[in-house]
Amino acid sequence: MMREAAPGAEGAVLVLHGGTEKGMRRPSLLNPPARRMRPFGRAISRAGGLVLAEARYRHRGWNGDRADPARDAAEALAELRHRTGGLPTVLVGHSMGARAALRVAGEPGVVGVVALAAWCPPQDPVDQLAGGRLVFVHATGDRITPPRESLLTAVRARAAGAQVCRFVVAGGDHAMLRHAGLWHALTAAAVHGLLGLRPLPPEVASAFALPAASTDGLEVRAVPGAGAVG
Repeated sequence: MMREAAPGAEGAVLVLHGGTEKGMRRPSLLNPPARRMRPFGRAISRAGGLVLAEARYRHRGWNGDRADPARDAAEALAELRHRTGGLPTVLVGHSMGARAALRVAGEPGVVGVVALAAWCPPQDPVDQLAGGRLVFVHATGDRITPPRESLLTAVRARAAGAQVCRFVVAGGDHAMLRHAGLWHALTAAAVHGLLGLRPLPPEVASAFALPAASTDGLEVRAVPGAGAVG
């Protein structure tokens, strides 16, 4: 599970890749969804000072009430806590992996979630997100996971007591291949800020400071080649 561990690490990152709605088979050896997350890991690791780990799923699918990836994520977190002595941890999940990350965000030691193109069914719970810090990134051109559903989840999470920021990537896609560098940079900056390795991006800090009852300032437009702007 653990891929990299910097000497004197101050935080940990658990990466959770995407999958399918249903599927009991194990992920393939090639596992394209996991491979897609490798550039994110490299971008995150450049700052140093952290442990990078990748969850391994027993099944390809979410599988209804079984919520298999969430169970795998919880077990991976427990193992990571044991190996690192309980370092503060940020979860980075894509699609189904983001759904799993949100589901286990209340586990001990989790200090933040970066949810990329998150699969957010409206019936999923948000109570476990109270007191958490969440950064969503979603593309307007996503045809797999509806951007509106992650927005509604972000609003519900804020109302439940989470600090929330949501970046909108204009014209991006679900696979995060279009404007890939922007996705990687936003994720790395959010992770480093959530772990306290660097200051939070100003847009994130501003969104986090808003009251729970407010939906204003929740969304930030991410512009390719120009960073993030309000």
